[in-house]
Amino acid sequence: MSEVHGWRKSTRSNPIGNCVEVGHVVGWRKSRFSHPNGDCVEVGRVADHAAVRDSKSPETGYFTASPAQWRAFLDAVKDDRFSI
Repeated sequence: MSEVHGWRKSTRSNPIGNCVEVGHVVGWRKSRFSHPNGDCVEVGRVADHAAVRDSKSPETGYFTASPAQWRAFLDAVKDDRFSI
């Protein structure tokens, strides 16, 4: 399972603790259904959210989805709602 490491606060953070912390996800994994040419997404975990990034350019960052959003996305994939 992925986990977040390297949490840090901005140098402009409020001294009483009201701030945003930034970390990075480790332990990314690809679906066993991924295309062998590398065109796929990778999934990690941030707290109780799914973290998703493009395997071709992981340096561009990732987005997170709540458990409900992730379930809705997976249901849509299984229902073939993204067919071209």
